[in-house]
Amino acid sequence: MIALLWAALAFAMPTAQELLAGIDAQMTYETRTATTRMVVVNPRRTREFTMSSWGRGLDEAAIEYVDPPRDAGTRMLRKGDELWMYLPAIERVQKISGHMLRQGMMGSDVSYEDMMNNTHLVDAYTATVTGEDTVDGRKCWRVEMIAKDETVTYPKRVTCVDAETYIPLRQELFALSGMLLKTWTMGDVRKDPTSGKWVPFTMRIEDKLQEGTYTEILVQDMKFGVEVPDEVFSTRWLER
Repeated sequence: MIALLWAALAFAMPTAQELLAGIDAQMTYETRTATTRMVVVNPRRTREFTMSSWGRGLDEAAIEYVDPPRDAGTRMLRKGDELWMYLPAIERVQKISGHMLRQGMMGSDVSYEDMMNNTHLVDAYTATVTGEDTVDGRKCWRVEMIAKDETVTYPKRVTCVDAETYIPLRQELFALSGMLLKTWTMGDVRKDPTSGKWVPFTMRIEDKLQEGTYTEILVQDMKFGVEVPDEVFSTRWLER
C-alpha cells in the first residue's frame, strides 16, 4: 500500500510552470558537443547529412557539415539573435535574416528560425496543463502554451511532456491563426551518465504546410560540460 501511495505521489500532476522549467533544465546546457545525422525526405529524393556541432549556453551555437563531400565545410554560427552561414563553394559568409530565416536549413523541415530559438520556455510562454496523454507507451502531461509576445516563433504549442524525464516527446506548433505548422517528436531517450540529463537520440520534424516531407535527426554522439574553444563561436571560425 505504501509503495502504491509513493508511486501515485511521484506521478501527481505538476504545475505548468514546473513542467516548462523541467523541459528547460533538460534541453539547455552550459556547453555541449555532438555528432548528428540528418535525413531529409521529400517526394522527389532523400538526402543525408552528417554534422558536428558545438553549443555554449542559450546564445552560442555552431554547426559544421562534414558529409556528403559536396556540402563538407559548410558552417553556421549563431550568436544571440544573429546567424551567419559560410558557403565553401563560393567562399562567402552570408548573414541569414528576414524572410530567409523561415527557409529550411539545407532544404530540411528545420528552419533557420528554429535554430535561432534561444529563449527558455518558461520565459516565452504562458502554459496550462490540460490532462494526461501517452506517447510510445510513456505517460505524459499535455501542456498548452501561448506565447507572451509576438517575437516568439510559434504563438502556440501543444506539448506532451514525459512524466519522468520531462522530455517533450511530441509537440504541435501553431501559427497565430491556429493553423498547425509543424509536428516535432522525440524518442530513444537516454540518460547521460556524466550530466544526468535525459537526451532524445531521435527527432522527427514534419512541416504540415508541405505534403510528404519530413526530417529525422539522429544523434550519434553527444557530450556535455566539455571545453569548447572560444574561436568556434567567432566569425573568423566560419572561414578558417
